[in-house]
Amino acid sequence: MKESLRREYAPVKDLKPDDHIKMVQDIFSTITGKYDFLNHLLSFRRDVAWRRFAARKMHFSVTRRYLDVATGTADLALEVARRYPEVQVIGVDFVLEMLEKAVEKSARRDKIRDRVHFVQADALALPFADASFDVVGIAFGIRNIPDRLGALREFSRVLVDGGQVVVLEMQSPEQKMLRPLCTFYLRHVLPRLARRFTRNPAAYLYLADSILHFPSSDRFSGMMRDAGFADVRNYPLTLGITRLYVGRKGQ
Repeated sequence: MKESLRREYAPVKDLKPDDHIKMVQDIFSTITGKYDFLNHLLSFRRDVAWRRFAARKMHFSVTRRYLDVATGTADLALEVARRYPEVQVIGVDFVLEMLEKAVEKSARRDKIRDRVHFVQADALALPFADASFDVVGIAFGIRNIPDRLGALREFSRVLVDGGQVVVLEMQSPEQKMLRPLCTFYLRHVLPRLARRFTRNPAAYLYLADSILHFPSSDRFSGMMRDAGFADVRNYPLTLGITRLYVGRKGQ
């Protein structure tokens, strides 16, 4: 294995927005090679089921277009394309290394590759016209955006009236008995496992920290309503260590 990059990252609570953005870009540009493998390993492969659940909650009726924000290596984008053969999928990310991996994965899927496209873009300034998509989704990416409310408002802008926002995110369980177990796993077990497989194990210390500092389900649901989404619902998955948030554009 290559020598560790020996990076260190400041705690999430101490970061200024610009520093947070630069750090996220640095992290995701250095863990691309083992990203999918570690996602499956560290979630005990539950991440696959979580994405499938998210895709099942989506509805396409006007544009037949789906936007996957912070697409990473495109797992959710490809799942949506697989599940909905009539839908065109666009994945955006601001980390070029992740997009390169996404393009590589998509090219291997003969049945869907012509319907999946990728664009390098910022979640706060999406390069699309108003009302361009039926659904905007983001999986395990909203916690890496400092201005979450601004991002949600930008998602709303590119949605048709009545369109859906679908947010899949890991967070600390709200059951008091489970919180210490989750914290121990994220603080101690996850980084040790990551250290064996990645050149930048410090990245997983940051990722653990970002999960533990993500808002409660009530607070994040309120943020979605503040961004203009109605009928906001959240679904706890795997004892609440992950939640799916779904909202509709419009009052």
